Amino acid sequence: MSTVAALSARSTGTSAAISIERLSKRFGRIVAVEDLSLTVAAGEVFGFLGPNGAGKSTTIRLLLGLIRPTAGVARVFGDVAGDVRAAHRHLAYVPADVALWPSLTGAEVLELLARVGPGVDTAYRAELVERFALELDKPGKAYSTGNRQKVALIAAFATRAPLLVLDEPTSGLDPLMDREFRHCVAEARERGQTVFLSSHQLGEVEALCDRVAILRAGRLVDIATLTELRRLQRTVVEVSYHSDRPSLDAVDGVQGVEQLDGNRLRFTLSGPPAPTLRVLADAEVTALSLREPTLEEIFLDYYGEANR
Repeated sequence: MSTVAALSARSTGTSAAISIERLSKRFGRIVAVEDLSLTVAAGEVFGFLGPNGAGKSTTIRLLLGLIRPTAGVARVFGDVAGDVRAAHRHLAYVPADVALWPSLTGAEVLELLARVGPGVDTAYRAELVERFALELDKPGKAYSTGNRQKVALIAAFATRAPLLVLDEPTSGLDPLMDREFRHCVAEARERGQTVFLSSHQLGEVEALCDRVAILRAGRLVDIATLTELRRLQRTVVEVSYHSDRPSLDAVDGVQGVEQLDGNRLRFTLSGPPAPTLRVLADAEVTALSLREPTLEEIFLDYYGEANR
């Protein structure tokens, strides 16, 4: 265990950054989270993956002590999440939709957050301001969604909090800034900080995380390693052809062949594409398009396999 995580674990007598035991939350008749149990080790980058409405943000609000559970308990380095003052000594948080004080500049917001947080590396913070190209002299009300997100990310990554809780943290960021975000997560891992990353972007989670919890309708479907997560990757292929329909049903890696209107096929492809390309080369293909499946499509496929 590395330095930051070890110090926090030593002070609390636990090696788990997050411990959730049979956690449930109901809003009237609506079940948002049900009987959720998982453990995140200190120093781990842990993904929390699921489509919108799966219960990810509700779980994080329970973890932060912003709402009370209907049943069960969540702990942060041994402190019960409901004890907000104790639990928040160990963490920094970035929400999906950041709100800033409208009259404070970016510099003033960063300074305020540094004073109320668990300590900050000011030199690293200055470096992050440059890397994220943040203009510090603008008031909060003048910031775009992406720039508000940058302020929260810089404030969180510059802390030495042993746990970073990131809820859809790259919403509003352009691809260049998203790449910078991934570098920051890698640096946090090297320092020994624990990262709890909630996301609906499969690629982001796959690139960063050691393990991933998969959530559906408030319930834990599975906890997967990266190797297991890669099995979810598919490519959606659409083919237009002129004469005979390509015979793809028995080709390795091809699943869900579907006849569309006219002479068009849609199917998903996993694994090496060579066998599929050989079959298509023998057909009179007039158009070919490929795209990554949406997370909803991936999860529908995965849930179907899990149910079977």
